[in-house]
Amino acid sequence: MQPHPNVQAVQDALDAAGASTKVITLPDAVHTAAAAAEALGVRVGQIANSLIFDADGEPLLVLTSGAHRVDTAKIAAALGVAKLGRAAPEFVRRHTGQPIGGVAPLGHPKPVRTLVDVALEQYDEVWAAGGVPRAVFPTTYAELVRITAGTPTEVA
Repeated sequence: MQPHPNVQAVQDALDAAGASTKVITLPDAVHTAAAAAEALGVRVGQIANSLIFDADGEPLLVLTSGAHRVDTAKIAAALGVAKLGRAAPEFVRRHTGQPIGGVAPLGHPKPVRTLVDVALEQYDEVWAAGGVPRAVFPTTYAELVRITAGTPTEVA
């Protein structure tokens, strides 16, 4: 069976970045970090949530540990943006080509500015979304920073 186009785009981006991981498809959609952790048998903190924010009209991807929430005021102040808020579903799809609940750290139509939660560094393995709510892939914190060209940041 042919993978979903979003999943293929993510796998292609992983391959192009020299990552040695493969996107896997779970039996059921995992729309939350808790659901993903349960399905994978890992701690919720190992899930790298891909959250798209609207930063003064530009997309900002924050890869945050599933164990906590993003402090938007702290991030806005650090980045010098006047307004930072959760992006609407159509904004997310326009900038990533992917639906909320399945946004991957890469595989977007064009690069998205990315912050990577330093809390993920404590885990040997982290899991990220693979382009649709049923797809995920394992990686490491260091590789996640490298393949996304992300900025390690304290986001909570």
